[in-house]
Amino acid sequence: MTTRPARAKSSGRGDLFDPECPTRRLLDRIGTKWTSMAVKVLADAAPDEVRFAELRRRMPGVSQKMLSATLQSLVRDGLVARRVEPTVPPRVHYRLTELGLSLETPLAALRTWAEQHMAEIDRADAINDDAQADPVRDE
Repeated sequence: MTTRPARAKSSGRGDLFDPECPTRRLLDRIGTKWTSMAVKVLADAAPDEVRFAELRRRMPGVSQKMLSATLQSLVRDGLVARRVEPTVPPRVHYRLTELGLSLETPLAALRTWAEQHMAEIDRADAINDDAQADPVRDE
């Protein structure tokens, strides 16, 4: 019989290395650029709704299929509410739920961090790319 090793309980915090860790599970769900962009667009419009076509227009580079999948995931997770007008063709509207609105603050902090540090990361990448292009050979 195989048993799983017991994990020590910490002070209410998750273990990022455990697949069941809340942080890890959340990052699996919201850790894409399209998710953070959709939340940003919807947060900027809150409390108003945004139609699918407007979301797509405000998210350069997103395909219809990717936006649809992203929104379905956000709706399933309770972060976004979806409303369909029974017209031909149907008009589909989206807005952040209260839970979704609460996600905007940590995502905004991440955007701020990126704006402050991305140049450093790009410089480090360039230095490492140059080093790999001209490796020092062992003799």
